[in-house]
Amino acid sequence: MNDSILSYLRERGGVPFSEKPLCEVDALVLCQFSYLKFDGLVPGVDQRDNGILLKELTVHPMRDGLFSDERYEEANRELFQNVAESRRFGGLRLCAYVNLVEKDWEAQFSAITIHLEDERPFVAFRGTDETLIAWKEDFNMTFQSPIPAQRCALKYLGEISSSLGDSFFLGGHSKGGNLAVYAAMNCDAEIRGRIRTIYNMDGPGFWPEVREKSAYDEIADRIVKIIPRSSFIGMMFEQENSYQVTESNNIGLLQHDPFSWVVRDGKFVEAADVSNGRKFIDETVNLWILTFNRDQLKEFIRVAFSVLEAPQKDDLIQISEDKKKSFLEMVLAIKKLDAEERKRLLDGIKRLFEMTGINALDKIESLIQRLESELKKE
Repeated sequence: MNDSILSYLRERGGVPFSEKPLCEVDALVLCQFSYLKFDGLVPGVDQRDNGILLKELTVHPMRDGLFSDERYEEANRELFQNVAESRRFGGLRLCAYVNLVEKDWEAQFSAITIHLEDERPFVAFRGTDETLIAWKEDFNMTFQSPIPAQRCALKYLGEISSSLGDSFFLGGHSKGGNLAVYAAMNCDAEIRGRIRTIYNMDGPGFWPEVREKSAYDEIADRIVKIIPRSSFIGMMFEQENSYQVTESNNIGLLQHDPFSWVVRDGKFVEAADVSNGRKFIDETVNLWILTFNRDQLKEFIRVAFSVLEAPQKDDLIQISEDKKKSFLEMVLAIKKLDAEERKRLLDGIKRLFEMTGINALDKIESLIQRLESELKKE
């Protein structure tokens, strides 16, 4: 991939941190690195040892398990190889790995601590993975705080803080960025004082009352938030417009992919701002969320995910393997909803389209009416 974190690693990987301190592009590299599946490879929090060196992973017999996320398998393989072969990152040490997916809790949480040569430790929180539980937990943020992953992030930081020295970094992409900020603004004051920088890479913000009940103001000037020009996730609950905007090689929602962010001369290529169309939609979605009370939003999301879970698949990859069958099973699930649930779901969807005022509204309403008509034939 040209002009990306991969090209950055090829071009700047020979420069050690002793010559050039950790920068924003390095932070994105480490945030994306946390998406690798280190299960069975990196010691956990309760294993009090020095972790494992990256060079040991390159020859580990379970190495291929790192790339089990099929969404980014090819890019993650190249990322791992470039990181491992670089002078800048090649000596990193990995420890305190946690990976938790709990369906009953509606929780997905993963984090890893990365010790860099000649630089402070970097605590990386993984963002949303491919599991439906992870996506549902993201939507739960709209009515619930803290969500289980936020509780886990705070606990994790407390448990590993004694191993981080007098200064360290936090970071994450997508939900991982939200977790990094949440842990920083709610941890003990002594730990908070040692945090150097918090990197939020296109992660959502917080309800105003969540920030007000925390020490957010104490860390605000240490948060570096970077979003692509067509950001959606990163603009959720964004209150202060305190972010940097980068160009992307993708379009629309696909710009959330960190491998698409444009890097030249060791820096992100800055965009003037979020595109006007995208900003309008993001603001509309935030306003749409506020048209529900918390109980209504909780119920809307519960019903919506009961439909998404109808194919009885654990993740989006499995659903996409047979799109037609999955879609038909979702339609059948809508048919099985009781009248009140069905009305709640369709009304919420129509309300969103009405607020956006998009040109396709008439067509979308027509499709919804046809669906409603079809659903009555039970």
